[in-house]
Amino acid sequence: MPTLTNGTWVLIANGEKAMFLRNDLDEINPGLSVVRLEEQEIRSDSEYMDDRPGRRPDLGPGQRSAMETPDWHAIAKERFADEMADILYRYAHGGKFDRIVLVAPSRILGELRDKMHKVVTDRVVAEVSKDLTNHPLHKVEEMLKAELDPAA
Repeated sequence: MPTLTNGTWVLIANGEKAMFLRNDLDEINPGLSVVRLEEQEIRSDSEYMDDRPGRRPDLGPGQRSAMETPDWHAIAKERFADEMADILYRYAHGGKFDRIVLVAPSRILGELRDKMHKVVTDRVVAEVSKDLTNHPLHKVEEMLKAELDPAA
């Protein structure tokens, strides 16, 4: 069954940027149009920290160890995946799409899969493990067509 039929949505995300697209043509000549863009600014770790890492008591007398600092980039990307899953749920629940293709690096795909509601997962027709967020739409169309239909 063709994957990129008319009306199929495509989510292209990388943890910092997401494009919600809709195919307005067909699987032979996809015509993707932008439905929504989301972007978050990932700050450097130094912007999050205003002091040295905390310290905690150790087992030995008078000994203290530094506490591990959080990976703020990973936390921000995880929260972004949460937000994308919520947006997808609202669109799916509102009947905006019946089919969707997810395109993201494998780590982001995994986070999305873990956070998506069944209403959305039931509509996923394909997943592509690539980062296409910085490609122009006509290149995305070509790449998706090749990826989803190897005979093309």
